[in-house]
Amino acid sequence: MRLILLGPPGAGKGTQATAICDRFGVPHISTGDILRDAIGAETPVGVRAKEIVASGRLVPDEMAGELVAERLSREDARKGFLLDGFPRTIRQAQILETILKARREPLRAVVKLALPDEDVVRRLSGRRTCVRCGMPHHVESATPGAVGACVSCGGELRQREDDQEDVIRNRLRVYHEQTAPLAAWYAERGLLEEVDGRGTMDEVRRRLESALEQR
Repeated sequence: MRLILLGPPGAGKGTQATAICDRFGVPHISTGDILRDAIGAETPVGVRAKEIVASGRLVPDEMAGELVAERLSREDARKGFLLDGFPRTIRQAQILETILKARREPLRAVVKLALPDEDVVRRLSGRRTCVRCGMPHHVESATPGAVGACVSCGGELRQREDDQEDVIRNRLRVYHEQTAPLAAWYAERGLLEEVDGRGTMDEVRRRLESALEQR
């Protein structure tokens, strides 16, 4: 089971990735985690990446590919993997294709969680976090009269800066610019599965598993 998971911010990729990985017994491979691990372990590519990250630049596509190739060579990825956050561009998709061809390990599917922009804005802009205990809340499910207070400890609830509507819409713009051509590229190869990301976590999980079981 070799998968790529795409989806906008707020689509629940992290939650669904965990469920898929548990279901099929494969590791969840996030490029952010790979980068931090490589830098922490001071691998050859990690040392090079550290200098780039420290200067505030983005890691080049080829270096991101090296990090992914290094991670896929580990024992736990022999039976498959779920990639989250890579590829983000057509160039990265081409690099991954080269890596997997060399390993004779073709992708099984690229799953895109589809969620309308307004649903994304509603989900993310409604999130609040307790400043005292860290418990997450959402304004749509808050107890009447307790929108500004934590239901657990009574602490103040605050909105993260990146959950403000203008920031969310900018993130969505970047997502659409990057993902639309990437999804089309995989669709041309017969790998894309688009799954409705609306509804409860269990409903989305069942749709995901159904789409994968047909592959």
